[in-house]
Amino acid sequence: MPQDALLIITGSMGSGKSTVLAEASDILTVRNIPHASIDLDALGNAHLASPVQNNDLMYRNLRSVWNNYADAGLTRLLLARAMEGPKELECCLQAVPASNVVICRLTASMETMQDRVRGREIGALQTSFVARVTELNAILDNAHLEHFSLENENRSVTDVAQELLVRAGWL
Repeated sequence: MPQDALLIITGSMGSGKSTVLAEASDILTVRNIPHASIDLDALGNAHLASPVQNNDLMYRNLRSVWNNYADAGLTRLLLARAMEGPKELECCLQAVPASNVVICRLTASMETMQDRVRGREIGALQTSFVARVTELNAILDNAHLEHFSLENENRSVTDVAQELLVRAGWL
């Protein structure tokens, strides 16, 4: 397994980033492989005056959290985030400098992703979140930052996470 490694799980809303992140972390834990895992959206869960401010704060938070993990001796990070373009990826790499970076994009049918979002986002922003699935998917298609993609539909989360870790060279 590579040292000083960052594995980014990207994909549209509803592609399963958070679920696969948690399962990949569990697989590494069962194998006693030291690592950290962060669902990056959780570090930017604020509403500031502009999205730019939100992203800036989120990546400052990531840098702080990663520095704490690194101070504890960790060298591997699993990260879930829809990476919308090279600028955002650069912000991420400034916060978590790693010599080995692998990006995996999770995919599923538009219907499946929208159904997943509809099922979990049951409040005031449901309609806008469901609409965002299509928009974000197109943005990720254009950015094409991933090293490889994995289909995350009609498969067990364990199978997807296992394949993710193997293809990334972590197992």
